[in-house]
Amino acid sequence: MKKIQILVYGKHTEILETVLRLINNNEQWQGDGSTEEEKVIELFQLNKYDLVLLGGGISETSEKKIRALFGRLNAEIPIIQHYGGGSGLLKSEIETALQQMQSNRFQITDNPFA
Repeated sequence: MKKIQILVYGKHTEILETVLRLINNNEQWQGDGSTEEEKVIELFQLNKYDLVLLGGGISETSEKKIRALFGRLNAEIPIIQHYGGGSGLLKSEIETALQQMQSNRFQITDNPFA
């Protein structure tokens, strides 16, 4: 089974490390991440991700830049905000995003021109 690839961008090193550890402890997920905007952009361009997770401490300007750039590069990859609150909330945020992604992927349109 293919693991869900998750890219994490956050400005707090300890929190980023914790989030990545929690993601990588789930046998269905694989996480990469950085506290540096340029590194996150590089990772996104070099790898195939299923989900992007934005953590705390990111400036509004940086978040807008990431959302706009990643949206242009691959609009199908969900970008979600992680608000903290422990492993249960993180798991819920990721699972909710993945469920929404799956349901959008399989929508059937009766009339695509309507």
